[in-house]
Amino acid sequence: MIARTLKDMTSQREINGGRISQQRYRRWTTFSLWSLTIIVVSGGAVRLTASGLGCSDWPNCQQDQLVADFEYHALIEFVNRLFTGVVTVAVALAVLGSVRLRPRRRDLVRLSLGLVAGVVAQIVLGGLLVKTDLDPRFAMGHFLLSMVLLWNAVLLQHRVSEPPRLKAEVERSTDRLTYLIRAVFLTSAALLVTGTIVTGSGPHSGSTKPEVASRLPFLVKDVTRIHSLTAMIVLALLIAAGLTARQRGIHTIEHHATNLGVLLLLQGGLGYFQYFAGVPAVLVAVHITLASLTWISVVRLYLAAP
Repeated sequence: MIARTLKDMTSQREINGGRISQQRYRRWTTFSLWSLTIIVVSGGAVRLTASGLGCSDWPNCQQDQLVADFEYHALIEFVNRLFTGVVTVAVALAVLGSVRLRPRRRDLVRLSLGLVAGVVAQIVLGGLLVKTDLDPRFAMGHFLLSMVLLWNAVLLQHRVSEPPRLKAEVERSTDRLTYLIRAVFLTSAALLVTGTIVTGSGPHSGSTKPEVASRLPFLVKDVTRIHSLTAMIVLALLIAAGLTARQRGIHTIEHHATNLGVLLLLQGGLGYFQYFAGVPAVLVAVHITLASLTWISVVRLYLAAP
């Protein structure tokens, strides 16, 4: 994906007078989406390998040292910071493409600038996370802001293939299926929040240093039950939406609902297994990866609503 995007930047076959094609811009937005997804996973790897303070300063790795030493935790944290550069390039392409696309569309420009604002906020939060010795509340905010960025990136990618919509054309649907899909979206957002509370209360603080191993003041088993109950509500609403779409022959929504249902079942099974297995870091990493993919699927279902 990265190599193809860089090739797109240098090729002149589709660029004419500084303009780019819709097809190329969609590829750039896809690059932005998946780079933002990967950095969620790499950020999770930093915490799960207890490398959160491998680079104990910001923006340098150490006080007077930009590049990390050849040491396990420092390298993991430093590589995650370096990947922020890839994300920055991807977001810059999204903005550049929205400006060069003809006819220029204000909705795409606004959405691409939203990615810029989100990445800047992430950088600030990342610095605060280091400065506060991995306060779990900042870790929660870091992850949830990542999910907002993924929502923005999916919406941008989706809108590229749609004609621009005028405000007068946007109507609030009162259809039962639309309400069900909106309910899936909202409860899925609540599922993400409860998931971060479980993580913030769990054993993986992000560092091996006992003085920074502070956790949220909740019992893991209690917040896990709330998280599991929320997941069951999401699944029940999703089943209702999928069955309604099938009855009406709306195959696109049925397809999205099926994909999302598979991801939710995988997440649920993995969540129970990792809980009873003592929350091993490897399974938590898989859980974070699936959570990102699940949220992307939720947003795509939401965008497919009538």
